[in-house]
Amino acid sequence: MTERIELRYSIKFCQKLGDSQSKTIRKIQQVFPEDAMGVTQIKEWFNRFKDGRTSMERELRCGRPQTARSAANVERMRNLVIADRRLTVREIAEDAKVNKDSANAIMAKI
Repeated sequence: MTERIELRYSIKFCQKLGDSQSKTIRKIQQVFPEDAMGVTQIKEWFNRFKDGRTSMERELRCGRPQTARSAANVERMRNLVIADRRLTVREIAEDAKVNKDSANAIMAKI
């Protein structure tokens, strides 16, 4: 994550110097050959800074928060599996009160 913020500072610096998007892209790719953002992302951040944005952090997205993969749910599912190893993912999801996809993702990591 810190690499992304460093890249954003670099993009902002180039934009403030008056560099064009294409020149900024070349500089970023030259300085950060393996960690560089994609061209589209560089253009998006360049335009954000050009439009007056000052923050380097990503904005929070709207929508429902991710609550299904909380530590409590993971522990609850782990205990269900330990108690009965023949439970299906659907049964575990119903017992833990999460959707089947979240239960499947959690079970893959347990």
